[in-house]
Amino acid sequence: MAIYRFRVTFEDYEDIYRDIDMPSKSTFVELHREIHKSTGYQVDASSSFYVSNDQWKKGTEIALMPSQRKIDAGVLLMEDIRLSKFIDDPHQKFYYIYNFDRPYDFHVELVKILKEEEGKEYPAIFKSVGQAPKMVAAANFPVASDDDEDDEYVEEATEEYGVDEDDDYDTMDGDDEDGEEEGQAEFGSVEEDY
Repeated sequence: MAIYRFRVTFEDYEDIYRDIDMPSKSTFVELHREIHKSTGYQVDASSSFYVSNDQWKKGTEIALMPSQRKIDAGVLLMEDIRLSKFIDDPHQKFYYIYNFDRPYDFHVELVKILKEEEGKEYPAIFKSVGQAPKMVAAANFPVASDDDEDDEYVEEATEEYGVDEDDDYDTMDGDDEDGEEEGQAEFGSVEEDY
């Protein structure tokens, strides 16, 4: 049986990753569980894998605990889909979003296809680099209050832009030829400045 070695990297923390060996007959829910076994995150959170291209553009969605809207739209379920069904490329990529309420985004890339080793148990974590960031609970987010004195107050200007009440407005009178020439000379010099 073939073994897929996936490199699972946090999108925002590229120096933290896990290399996970999965049998080709495994389902996406088994990969989901193995990722969270290696990070320490709760497994029972609404999450999705997306078949991706080299630019990590999301394609077909494979979901765990999908919303009713996604179910009605016919989303694929992690527990029903084997990994081998979507491995078309020796470097196949999946974009993975864990926990839509407090999401973490991962890049999951097939880095190697191996032969099963005799006596080795799969799935297995082959390599673990860096410590997974702590999950942020809702209680840890700062709450904004109405009486914050630190907020900057921007005073609104009472003057309209481009209008100063003290300016005198010269009107060009069409009857005065000298005025026309002066006005044209003024405009000509302005155009030359630009």
